Amino acid sequence: MHTLLGPGHIGLVGANGAGKSTLLRLIAGDLTPARGSITVTGELGYLRQDLGLAVGRRVDDVLGIAEVRAAVHRIETGTAAASDFEVVGVQWDVEERAVALLGRLGLGYLTRSVEQLDRRLDTLSGGETVLLGLIAQLLAEPDVLLLDEPTNNLDRAARTRLYEVVAQFAGTVVVVSHDRELLDRVGGVAELRGGAVRMFGGNYGDYQQIIEQEQEAARAAIRDARSDVRKQSRELVQARIKLDRRQRYGQKMFENKREPKIIMGQRKRAAEVSAGKLRNNHLDKVDDAKERLEQAEEMLRDDREIRVDLPGTRIYAGQGVIALHDAELANGPVVSLAIHGPERLAITGCNGAGKTTLLRRIISEPPRVPWRLLPQRLDIFDESRTVYENVAAGAPHAAPERIRAQLARFLFRGAAADIPAAALSGGERLRAALAMLLLAEPAPGLLILDEPTNNLDLVSLGHLTQALAAFRGALVVVSHDQRFLGDIGVTRQLELTPAGLME
Repeated sequence: MHTLLGPGHIGLVGANGAGKSTLLRLIAGDLTPARGSITVTGELGYLRQDLGLAVGRRVDDVLGIAEVRAAVHRIETGTAAASDFEVVGVQWDVEERAVALLGRLGLGYLTRSVEQLDRRLDTLSGGETVLLGLIAQLLAEPDVLLLDEPTNNLDRAARTRLYEVVAQFAGTVVVVSHDRELLDRVGGVAELRGGAVRMFGGNYGDYQQIIEQEQEAARAAIRDARSDVRKQSRELVQARIKLDRRQRYGQKMFENKREPKIIMGQRKRAAEVSAGKLRNNHLDKVDDAKERLEQAEEMLRDDREIRVDLPGTRIYAGQGVIALHDAELANGPVVSLAIHGPERLAITGCNGAGKTTLLRRIISEPPRVPWRLLPQRLDIFDESRTVYENVAAGAPHAAPERIRAQLARFLFRGAAADIPAAALSGGERLRAALAMLLLAEPAPGLLILDEPTNNLDLVSLGHLTQALAAFRGALVVVSHDQRFLGDIGVTRQLELTPAGLME
């Protein structure tokens, strides 16, 4: 495969499991290709999908300025060594540049004091962490920027700021995302499918239109090819009937000896040659028709998709689910929250408002019905254990065959279920976490989902949406995706603010 990703902004798309994140890691040099080579012209920046898992790192470390900051401070206090000047080089304004970028992306409050740069990632929201990661790459002034799901966990305002910053980036951008609005802003689409990359001009909408036209043509070709196979098969049958009749007639003539033996022998040999040609001709036509059908069917897409089948538990009207009264969150707000029956509650709010903190407080009470949490950071795995072992641990009474079958619905088939959790990509972690949720014992009547649409391709997102819409239990969902919230039938939406939960 020889693929050239030229200048401009390119959306990298493909089904879950196609290898999008793996391709970015190959381009970044994190992985070595089994064969061939990858060449990048210029400096490269890479915003990883799993940055949120590095909870022990500090803000200035993520920004890549920790060492320079420390050297500058030693120089300013007169305790510097000669090597400190080499570390700083020409980066005397690194903090000022960091502050400017933080402000552009709405994180200027993180630099109101020097101590803020010493904060750990686990004190920040998922959206704040993503923005910090982007700022870190921009500070390095790369020529090529790789972005893996950059809008994960971002509120609407933060997404808008990110769109603007990316649009102003003058170099090459390769972005993996399920965010339709971001993909509709790119100038080209690279589709990863079957281990090959195919380039399309235009944005995601243009790409979708081309694919749909191709699929309609493929469906028409399949209909024509199937019709031709039936036609050629019928003609083959008719030819065989005709040949059988001729053979019976020739045999009858031979038995009655109405012609000289030598003439009958010649007629027989000629008939056999003619019959062979006719039979082979029709067989060839049938084979050709079947080959055209196979080629047409190969053009029709049959991408692997997840299948979501939520537990059949049911919460009845008036049944108490959550009762939280004047609970003070760590970041300040005091909240009260009551949920009864199969209510569907969405919690919104700006990045850093404390939505994830609120979910943790809800489960600390705990809820009055069996529940399961899908955390934003997907940090629910024993990283040393396999996907199968992690899922089995949450369902001790489930038969191994049932666990394997459930994992297969989430594209962990065969040996894929036996890889360590530490080796999973962001999309794979989400699929494995959903599998854990569905096999949980006892079956949950309350699902608490923190940004559940992260890392899912658009087809898989559709399956998850349909399953949640049909779920008869209660839902508490944190999401910035208003279309998703509408599609799953949210009945109430609350915004978390410094003053508490607001209708």
